[in-house]
Amino acid sequence: MTDDIRLEEGAAASPFNRTVQHDAKRAAILSQAARLFNYKGSRATTLQDIAETLGLTKTSLYYYVKTKEELIYQCYMATLEHNHRTLDEIEAANENPVDRACTFVLRHFEYWQAAQAGRAPHNAVLLEIAGLKGPHREEVEARYIDMFKRLRDYLRDGIAQGCLRPCDPTSTVLAILGSLDWTFSWLHAIPADKVTQSAEEAVDLLKHGLAAGPGKSPASIPQLEDEETAALQGFNREQQNRLKQEAFFKTGTRCFNKKGFSGTSLEEIAEQLSVSKGAFYYHIKNKEDLLVSCYERSMDIVEKLHAEAASIEGSGLQKAEYVCRRAFLAQNSAEGPLIRYTSITALPMERRLKIIERTEASNQRFGEFLEQGIADGSVRPVNTFTAQHLIAGAMNAAMDINLWRKVEDIDSAAIEYFDLFFNGLLPR
Repeated sequence: MTDDIRLEEGAAASPFNRTVQHDAKRAAILSQAARLFNYKGSRATTLQDIAETLGLTKTSLYYYVKTKEELIYQCYMATLEHNHRTLDEIEAANENPVDRACTFVLRHFEYWQAAQAGRAPHNAVLLEIAGLKGPHREEVEARYIDMFKRLRDYLRDGIAQGCLRPCDPTSTVLAILGSLDWTFSWLHAIPADKVTQSAEEAVDLLKHGLAAGPGKSPASIPQLEDEETAALQGFNREQQNRLKQEAFFKTGTRCFNKKGFSGTSLEEIAEQLSVSKGAFYYHIKNKEDLLVSCYERSMDIVEKLHAEAASIEGSGLQKAEYVCRRAFLAQNSAEGPLIRYTSITALPMERRLKIIERTEASNQRFGEFLEQGIADGSVRPVNTFTAQHLIAGAMNAAMDINLWRKVEDIDSAAIEYFDLFFNGLLPR
């Protein structure tokens, strides 16, 4: 090490280096804000909360950030820049496309654990991109797409080289990112000394899939009855009110998914449905109640799918596939959409926990199909807790697939989307 480098390092570490101190304080603010946004949600987190947890005055915080919108934007950009630096490091250390993709997954778990242990800053989960305005949203989305393309190139290279099975790279990367985004909702339930094991289980699932043996052929799934047509046959006031509420919940879900909680207005939903505000408020009290109802409707649909899967003849693997494909159809057809859990932190903790508890019970039901599959030999021996949550994350992210790729047949797109989890990335 030269004297020049020693001097530069000494200057950088000096308490009198204002640039370094400013950057360190800004990093601490972004880390603490990310931690609170992930836990409480941006709606419930104030700038005063962040300032107090850091021992700052609100005036001092304003020196670094002027509004909560600006802070969310900075947190999201910090997360994305971290991911890009991670990809830079992975690419420098690995030439094999499989190693690159799998190392990215492992690093996600490692960094989460390091942040929880206080060894690294917290990264904000990208839950509320839809709620950002104008240039902020455009810049975050552009940087996210850059990350997406880098990961997709790994898969394309792997397929071209023959080290990965042929698959739809766009759908597969969307599924992987959906699984990783979802880890914030369940990794806290894993003992600290088991997180590395969970990461290895996740990589094993992505490499080899759930299916035991050489692979599987997609099974046909039954068509659902058109419930709205069936309901109209019994024309009465109660059914009409139910159909109106269903229309409110569907339109509300679309708006929450597209614009986030803060960007959604009840007036806009009423306008889309061509109803008066008075008629709308007769059915819906406020935006928070509407969001809860949208979650309840989505959970009703998924629980119904689980009940249908449990009643069909077939292996545990076939039942799990049924739920995945039918949920994908619900996300991307007139039956849907289902609510994206990106809006969950907009709810107060008491209401949020009720939804999470019910969602966990639903995930466990899916895990039971995997356990049945292990018992009947259709599913490889896997940790069903890890598997059910990875697939739940992908399922949650399965909406608007047509924004990312051309879709000619929804069920074929569903098969391609979930192929990763059933058959894995590697040649079988």
